[in-house]
Amino acid sequence: MLLLSGGLDSTTVLAIALAEGLDVTALSFRYGQNHVHEAEQAKRIARKYDVDDHVIVDIAVPKHDNHEAIPEGIPVTYVPARNTIFLSYALAMAEVRRADCIMLGVNALDYSGYPDCRPEYVNSFERMANLATKRAIEGRRLEIWAPLMNLTKAQIIEKGIALGVDYSLTTSCYDPDEDNRACGFCDACLLRRRGFEANGLEDPTIYQV
Repeated sequence: MLLLSGGLDSTTVLAIALAEGLDVTALSFRYGQNHVHEAEQAKRIARKYDVDDHVIVDIAVPKHDNHEAIPEGIPVTYVPARNTIFLSYALAMAEVRRADCIMLGVNALDYSGYPDCRPEYVNSFERMANLATKRAIEGRRLEIWAPLMNLTKAQIIEKGIALGVDYSLTTSCYDPDEDNRACGFCDACLLRRRGFEANGLEDPTIYQV
């Protein structure tokens, strides 16, 4: 069971899972983006791997002049209980479909301000999942797998490129225009650009500026 947003990180996790020979079911959400493009990207990626599923609500998006301006602490793009809700849906589906693992692309290094992207959170949810489900009580424990947790954005991109990920299929921007061109100044754009630059690669994203 894979949480697939249509972004760079979750698409990389999908590539890792497939390279490991895992049988993947992808679960996607539209949860509050200021656009529908990310969800459309997720649909295309999901269709490529024979999966499909989405939902939506709006959020405000901060902008900065450069990546040095990205504030420390909890970002204003934090969506209350987002990963808890997503993982809860995935947990219910995993139990029904008898999946043994839930995979997600959370990361605690470059963009560590989200409290629900920390290893402590992932480990705690896994413990809860194995206390709260019939399958675990009957001896079939569930693993929460976050293979990107301790990687920088540059390392994530390096791993994805090695696995043949087509990053032109992915969306990272929080606030693209109606033509799905990335804004270039939100936190996600700045971190993505920095990751590609560190690898000496051109970001395939189309930016407004």
